[in-house]
Amino acid sequence: MQSLNERTAQPLDIREERPFDADCAAHGGYRYTTGQSLSSRIAVDRQTRQILDAYHFGGKSVLDIGCGDAAITIDLYDRASPSSIEGVDPSAGAVGIGQTRVGGRRIRLSVGNACDLRFADNAFDVAHLRGVLHHMDTPHLALREAARVARSVIVLEPNGYNPVLKVIEKLSAYHRAHGERSFPATTIDAWIVQAGFTITHRSFGCLVPYFCPDIIARSLRAMEPAVEAIPFLRQIACGAYVAVGHRPPHNEPLGT
Repeated sequence: MQSLNERTAQPLDIREERPFDADCAAHGGYRYTTGQSLSSRIAVDRQTRQILDAYHFGGKSVLDIGCGDAAITIDLYDRASPSSIEGVDPSAGAVGIGQTRVGGRRIRLSVGNACDLRFADNAFDVAHLRGVLHHMDTPHLALREAARVARSVIVLEPNGYNPVLKVIEKLSAYHRAHGERSFPATTIDAWIVQAGFTITHRSFGCLVPYFCPDIIARSLRAMEPAVEAIPFLRQIACGAYVAVGHRPPHNEPLGT
């Protein structure tokens, strides 16, 4: 079976993973999942609930693309009851830490490139990409490869309509060092559709940003349900966008 690189003559995604390896070396995992601040705990939990509201993982085989240190992978496994999760990430340091955490769960982790996956066509029920695409040079190719190996995809990304998030991306040393950026929902939707999926769910959620002071985190969490209930406001105030795509059974993966 040819790799995506061979099939399309496109360069593989090569965004540096070194900042994440540095996090693992310094903190024993990613900063937002290890020794979490209150705001990080709130944000991670809300994003997980947003994903669980969007897709039913029970009994499904899951490919977690960009699994990192496996903290989110394990949280998904414990709360969503999939049959199994295969996690891939380019950071060897993160994968190594994750492998010490999974215990007896049906989770397997490996180092890999999202744009050139080693799995067979239609190997998984769903591909899960949480906070991954904005770190990539070629996110559209990663989604195309996800469409090859999975019938469905669920994507969570920073909300590119949020003006506060745009300011944080410019001013925060962490965000600059890790190449943090955000895309409009319409751009993400276009990539999903171009990969061969039909979008069946879109939602905006999560008002609490990572690494903010506790008093602000508590205040924003209290306001979160009301803000998420107002259509226009949630599109510009919430920090996370979630989209789900399904590939019809008769549609063959692109590039085969």
